[in-house]
Amino acid sequence: MDSAKKQDLLSSESLYFNERGSGPPLLLVHGLMATGEMFEPITGQLASHHHLIIPDLRGHGQSRKLPPPYTPTQMASDLARLLDNLSIESAAVLGDSMGGAIAQQFALDYPKRCNRLVLASTYTYNFVTFGDKVVGRLIPFVVRVLGMRRFAKLALTLGTRQLSKERADRLAGIVAGQDLKLMLPALRETVIKFDSRRRLSEIKCPTLIVAGSIDHGDIRQAKMLNDGITGSKLIIMDNADHALLWGHTDEFMRIVEEFLKG
Repeated sequence: MDSAKKQDLLSSESLYFNERGSGPPLLLVHGLMATGEMFEPITGQLASHHHLIIPDLRGHGQSRKLPPPYTPTQMASDLARLLDNLSIESAAVLGDSMGGAIAQQFALDYPKRCNRLVLASTYTYNFVTFGDKVVGRLIPFVVRVLGMRRFAKLALTLGTRQLSKERADRLAGIVAGQDLKLMLPALRETVIKFDSRRRLSEIKCPTLIVAGSIDHGDIRQAKMLNDGITGSKLIIMDNADHALLWGHTDEFMRIVEEFLKG
């Protein structure tokens, strides 16, 4: 069966996904309100050394046909099933932003299936302080009032100021294309409720944590992850913000490739 037919068959049963390259398998897990397209700046280079599996998570992009729940546990289960369908026993996993939370859940629920873990611009628990909790209550309201397109522009203005207009518009288009009715429950389950702090010590695979030096919330979360995951490596990228794989692509790729080569 050729690759296109195989992909169409598996997509009808589980997540929509793309494959690129050859070599050791590497699963790329995108953030909230995004799709696998967010990895566009790095897939070309990674595909020269890795077999990339790039899904759209449940409720996102071309996997929006899959019903709730949109919980980290369900999304991690979807990833395990995808690897089953591809006859892949274990893979390295790179998760960005919310994708890092799903990657943690995958490593916790399926430890033998995750051989290396890269957590970029992500979190273990978002609402430690009172101020965090206030923001957490406001975000769903803001998303609902603004709608996906205006929220995308606001989020990119606040969190990704280093991007060129072309790249910012590209990311905004990905976010704006999502279904608001699906994103709100996904937001509650994967960002507001997610808390991996008590289980971080269970993650045993080699782990790289990457955050941007001017993304202050991410730095705090990165340090919490580093403290909780025994033997993990923490790298703070100078002058990088939340969209570091888009704004500092070359440096990010150097760090990730060095880690994946072990």
